Amino acid sequence: MLVDSPPVDSPTDAATAPTAPRRRPAARAAGLAACLVLLAVVAVLGIAVGAKAIPVDQVWHGVFHYSGSDTDVVIRDVRLPRTLLGLLVGAALGLAGTVMQALTRNPLADPGILGINAGASAAVVSAISFLGVTSLTGYVWFAFAGAALVSVAVHVLGGTRSVTPVRLALAGTALTAVLTGYLNAVNLMDSAALDRMRFWTVGSLANATLPTVTRIAPFLAVGALLALLLARPLNAVALGDDQARALGARLTRTRVLAMLAVTLLCGGATAVCGPIVYLGLMVPHAVRVLTGPDLRWILPYSAVLSPVLLVGADVLGRVLARPGELQVGIVTAVLGGPVFVLLVRRRRMAQL
Repeated sequence: MLVDSPPVDSPTDAATAPTAPRRRPAARAAGLAACLVLLAVVAVLGIAVGAKAIPVDQVWHGVFHYSGSDTDVVIRDVRLPRTLLGLLVGAALGLAGTVMQALTRNPLADPGILGINAGASAAVVSAISFLGVTSLTGYVWFAFAGAALVSVAVHVLGGTRSVTPVRLALAGTALTAVLTGYLNAVNLMDSAALDRMRFWTVGSLANATLPTVTRIAPFLAVGALLALLLARPLNAVALGDDQARALGARLTRTRVLAMLAVTLLCGGATAVCGPIVYLGLMVPHAVRVLTGPDLRWILPYSAVLSPVLLVGADVLGRVLARPGELQVGIVTAVLGGPVFVLLVRRRRMAQL
């Protein structure tokens, strides 16, 4: 166990009738099972839908009974790796966003908004352009380093001890602007690097391969496991430092482990498919409507529904621009921008 503190549920849980605590977990578990079914449906669509539609029976044949036909090659070598990568990256970004919102007590926290994706991107672009690194195993470490450095920088600029959600958001926005300018400058100066990175920098699943999936999966798995194990102590942290200490939470260790989880999740996801924004912002907000504030349920729900949104956005990008496609990072940005504005307006109205 990471910390020996009691679970922290919604304040309303204790005030409900005696039968409510038994029914609520059952309803949440049933909802999670339904989300898993939805995830399976979206995964099948991710393989079946594209420039060429493939019937479901052929999808099953291509995945489990590969015969070497043209359709089977498309399924096994192109669409299956792309869908698997979308599932992994979606879960990683959803978990990272949830952990960041709990850790900072900021409902607007997101790996993209706080600059972590931009830090990983800047490090990878530097490795590609200046050091000639071209393989995933080579630049994934740069992505981790960039994500970690920006995480520290955001907290330092946010004021460390006097940090507030607004200061964190402002610091992340400022760093994102600086790093985005750096990325644009590197791309303009190095046309060869621009050609290699033009899909990656907007967030894309198009270049996924099975070796890519297998190489990045261990990093994302460790980050996901760590995030899920932090649910109980993060429940305590969400109540404020004083109450968390009273409950026995070890704040420093919880924060360090949480930032390690975010670094693994965001660094790995960004290294493999580029920066994808707003995913970690949108899904946790939607999940809280279903689960309440308990992170023991928010984290699993986010890990399931975030890949639903990401793979669904990837399918949508293929349908809207057929026979070409819109990269998934563009689709999530278009979907997430209005959601972010809506959330900001709701918080502003609540403060009036």
